[in-house]
Amino acid sequence: MTVEKKSFIDAIKARRTYYQITNESTISDDRIQELVTDVLLNAPSAYNSQSARLVILLKEDHEKLWDIAKEVRKAAVAADAFPAIEAKINALRAGYGTILFYEDIPTVQACQEKFKAFADKFIQFSEHSSAMHQYALWTALEAEGLGASLQHQNPFIDQRVAGEWGVPLDWDLKAQLVFGKPTGQPGEKTAKPVEERLKVFGK
Repeated sequence: MTVEKKSFIDAIKARRTYYQITNESTISDDRIQELVTDVLLNAPSAYNSQSARLVILLKEDHEKLWDIAKEVRKAAVAADAFPAIEAKINALRAGYGTILFYEDIPTVQACQEKFKAFADKFIQFSEHSSAMHQYALWTALEAEGLGASLQHQNPFIDQRVAGEWGVPLDWDLKAQLVFGKPTGQPGEKTAKPVEERLKVFGK
């Protein structure tokens, strides 16, 4: 099946949260790695700190991640609350891959030391950079015909994930982008009036 390529703006407009996905991909593993590398090298960061760190988990490694999440969450919640969590995690596990988004704490701390006037802002700056990496990759996957959803199982899974895949302990996990071939439709997209959210001067 040929996937119609979208322009950047069209991909932004089309980007949605997909929970109904399969363990198939519309693109090759090499192409997935290429997209992640391009975003890692080109997404901006405050003072060019380049604090973002990314991990790609595909196929069996992706499934193992969500098995870990299920085990950890089961131990942390009341028994009657777990079935709903388990159903959601099973839907995520059914996908093809997950991209883990980290921020490197030593890099952030070095910027705090170097740029003391903004020391109390660099955690926020770091969050901004991570969010841009997340959004850029979510949109890039949408443009390639993949469905994705952004998840936040941290901090529950952090230590287990670090141990399983050798992730440095001073990498701070921020989010998980789960993706696969979409099989269902996303929910209806709604937006608050632009007039309440945008001001233009000098036009």
